Order: sequence, then C-alpha cells, then structure tokens
Amino acid sequence: MPSSRRPTYAPPKRNNRTGAAAGTGARKDPEKDAPRPAGGDVITASRSIPEQTVQKPAKAQEPAGATVLAFPEPKAKRRRKKVLLAIGTVLVLVAGLLAGAIYSPVLALQTISVSGTRLLTPAQVQAALEPLRGKPLPQISDDDVRGLLGPLVQVKSVSVEARPPSTLAIAVHERIPVALVKQGEQYQLVDVDGVQLATTADPGSASLPVIDGGAGAIGQDLFRATAAVLGALPADVLARLSNASAQSVDAVELKLVEGQTVVWGNASEKELKAKVLAALLKVPADPKNPVRVYDVSVPRHPVTR
Repeated sequence: MPSSRRPTYAPPKRNNRTGAAAGTGARKDPEKDAPRPAGGDVITASRSIPEQTVQKPAKAQEPAGATVLAFPEPKAKRRRKKVLLAIGTVLVLVAGLLAGAIYSPVLALQTISVSGTRLLTPAQVQAALEPLRGKPLPQISDDDVRGLLGPLVQVKSVSVEARPPSTLAIAVHERIPVALVKQGEQYQLVDVDGVQLATTADPGSASLPVIDGGAGAIGQDLFRATAAVLGALPADVLARLSNASAQSVDAVELKLVEGQTVVWGNASEKELKAKVLAALLKVPADPKNPVRVYDVSVPRHPVTR
C-alpha cells in the first residue's frame, strides 16, 4: 500500500567552516549531514544555489617575464631626420652670420670712392653722401644713394658697389651737355632734355653750339627738336658746330665753325643722319669747289653744294 506521507524538502544549510575545515579545505555534504526524522523513511531533496558574483573584466596583463620587441625605424626615415636636422642647423648659422654682417660695426662705411665725374667734382658727390658714413655697408641700398644724389642735376644715373670692409665705390654717369643757351652775359650748358647742367661766361671753353635764343625764345617744341639733333651727333662733330637754329620742328639747321651750313630737317632718323654727316665731313675739301651746304635731310640721298 502506498504511503500517505508527502515528501518534504528541507532547505539547504549553509556550511559553517571551522578553523580546521578552512585549513584543510574539506567541505561537508549537505545530504549526509541533514537530520533524519525518526519513525519512517523521509525523501529529501536539496540543491545548492551558488552565490552570484559580478565578474569584473579582466585587466590585460602581460605575462610575467614577457619580452617587448622594439622595431627600429626605417633607414630612409632616419636619414631624412638627419638631413632635416642638418639643414635646420645650417639655416640657423647662416641667419646668425647675416644678422652679424648687417649690423656689425666692422662693416661701417668709412670711405666713399667716386669716379666718372666731369661736370661735378668727387668732393661734391662725397658731400652729398655724407649721411651714409658710419652705416653698415649691407644696409646701404642703391635707392639710398640715388635719393641723396637727386639734387645734383648733373647726375643721370649711378652704379654702386660695396667693397668690404668699409668702402663704397660710386660710378657716376653724368648728363651730357649738347648746347649752350645764352642767358644775359652767361651761357648755360644744357643736355638733350633741356636740363641746365652748368654755367660759363666763355662759350669757347665748352666747344658746344649755341642754340639761338634758347627755349625761352624759340619755344619748347623747337628747343627739344634742336637738342635732340645735337644729342645724336658724335663728340667730334659736335665740337665743330658754332650754333643751331630751327624755323620749325622740320627745319633744323646747324652752322659749322668753318662757316658751312648743315640742313638737317626734322629729328627723324637722327642716328643715320649723324653717321652720314660725319662721313661727309671726313671727305677732303676741294679748294676749287668748296662745300657750303651739307644737306642730310634725306640721309639715304645726301647732297653737298
């Protein structure tokens, strides 16, 4: 006959470890240690519920005794770094040298050498450039020199050369006088632009033709046309002229010191006309048929009469 008793379930008991059990690591069996009630068979069931623990993420740790390998940089990369370092060092050194040269008192200007002057004297040029004295040569520019020489109208252009440690060489290119313009008792030397370069009381000392009346009498256009013609003549021909005149810009005439007249015409083809006139003047004179007029107004077909 089946038993009328129902199975009972006893809750599991927690194992209290004693000092001995903890030391040996022994664990009690809950089924064997559970008390049995007297007088009958008892069916018991139990299960142990393990304690839930929160698992923490394990830290990545290098195993003890692990070796970390360091791979060297590629040769090309190391070489590039060395090259960049060398370039940077050189640039720093060059910058230092330049700064020292620019501001060094060793290169301060002490001597000004002047050449190429005829209308001016070297002393006049040196006096105009006196503000530059004591300034380091690398700090002196061509514009500085031109600016200081600007008031000297005789100077057309200059060439500047620094000669370390303390000399500045100035080559002056002066304007070339081509004629004399009479102003009262004085004669003014003028160039092709009509710039007045100097004054003299003796017209024979300059060996230049006299422009009759000058710009004030013949007008600016006629004066510029006449001055342009004179500026195209070589120095030896220019020295043989006594005066120049112009009835119009197309009728410029020159007078030689020997008395001959040069019909020039206008200022066109002045370089070719100057060469033709120079060639005609080199032809030996014929005492029986002296030349009175040299007509170079049509330079490819010159006429003498």
